[in-house]
Amino acid sequence: MRPGTLQLQGLPPLALYIHLPWCIKKCPYCDFNSHEWSARAQPGQPLPEQAYLDALRADLTASLPLIWGRSVHSIFIGGGTPSLFSPEAIDRLLGDVRALVRLDADAEITLEANPGTFEIDRFKAFRQAGVTRLSIGVQSFNDSHLKALGRVHDRAQAMAAVEEAARSFDTFNLDLMYALPGQSLADCETDVRTALAFQPPHISIYHLTLEPNTYFAKFPPQVPEDDDAYAMLDRITELTGEAGMQRYEVSAFARAGHRCWHNLNYWQFGDYLGIGAGAHSKLSFAHRVVRHVRARDPALYMEKALAGDAVVSTEAVDRKALPFEFMLNATRLREGFDLQDFLDRTGLPMSSIEAGLSTAAAKGMVLREASRVVPTERGFDFLSDLQELFLAD
Repeated sequence: MRPGTLQLQGLPPLALYIHLPWCIKKCPYCDFNSHEWSARAQPGQPLPEQAYLDALRADLTASLPLIWGRSVHSIFIGGGTPSLFSPEAIDRLLGDVRALVRLDADAEITLEANPGTFEIDRFKAFRQAGVTRLSIGVQSFNDSHLKALGRVHDRAQAMAAVEEAARSFDTFNLDLMYALPGQSLADCETDVRTALAFQPPHISIYHLTLEPNTYFAKFPPQVPEDDDAYAMLDRITELTGEAGMQRYEVSAFARAGHRCWHNLNYWQFGDYLGIGAGAHSKLSFAHRVVRHVRARDPALYMEKALAGDAVVSTEAVDRKALPFEFMLNATRLREGFDLQDFLDRTGLPMSSIEAGLSTAAAKGMVLREASRVVPTERGFDFLSDLQELFLAD
C-alpha cells in the first residue's frame, strides 16, 4: 500500500499457479523449468512428494499477506509432468490450498498430464481428488514425429489418454504442435483430424519454436518453411471451425462453455500467484504491479520455501512497460478487450496506448468498436508486429 506511480481503482481476478518440476525425460524443445527425476534419483527412489508438498504449503502460507481477502477463481498445476505425482499427493495439495485461501465454489482446477500408461491409470483418481480439467500433452499422433520431439509416449498411448480423459472429466484440453521436423501439410491435417475425431472440448495448437537454452537451439532440426507453417495454421483453423470449435485465442480452440478460465486470466491481464520451483507471479496493488520469481532448483526451492524465503526476485513493473505488457496478452484474444479493462488493470490513462491504437487501426490490424478493440485477421496473422506498436520508446 506504499505510495506509487499508479492509481488502480480495483484489483483484477486472481488465479493460482502451482509448479511441480519433475518429468521422466526433458524434451529437446522444452524451455520450462523441468528436471528429469530419473537422472537425479537413485534406482527405485520415489519422488519427494511429501517434502515438496510441505514446501508448497509453506510458500503459500508466506504469500498470504500479498493476497489477503482475495478469492482465487482458478488453479493450474503445471510442470514438469504433474501427473507423476500420486492422486493422494494431489488430494493433499488441493486440501492444503483450500485450507489457506478463499477458493471460489466453481473454481476451475487444471492438471497437466502426459499420455503415458502410468499416468492414464491415475486420471479418474485425479478427478476424485478435485481436479476439474485435464490438459494432455499429446503434441502429435504420429509416432515418427513424437520420436523427433523426444516424447516418451506413442500414438496408441496418446489415443488411449484422450479416451480416458473424456471418460473421467467433463472438460479437458488436448495439446498439439505443428511445424514439426519432417512434418508435411498432410501430416498436420491428419493429426488435427485425429484429434477432432475424439470431439475434444478444447484444443491448444502451438507452433514449434526453437527456444534458447534448449537441445533444439544447440542442434536445430530441419523444420517446415514459414510459408508451409502458415498453410498448416490456415488448415488447422479451417478444420477446427468445421468441427464447431471457436478460435478464441491465437493458439486456443474451444467448444461453447469450455474456454480455459486460467489462461483467459493471463490474456486479460489478471493477477496470478505462482508457487513452486521457478514459479512466476504477477500481483496488483493500489499503486503498483509487482512480479515475483521463485528459486528454480527444486532442492534449493524446498530449502528456501520451508525457511519462508522462496522468492528470489521482486520487481515492480515499470509504468512505461505496462502498456506493452497488457497489449502483449490482450491482442491474443479473438474478441479483443474493453478499453475500460486497460484503465482498470494498468491504472494508466488511454493516452498511453492511443498512438499505438491509431497506428494499428491505420494498418488494418485492429478495429475500434466504441469502447472495444478487436484484432483483425491481419492483426492475428502479424501479431508480433501489432504488439510491437506498444513498446515503450
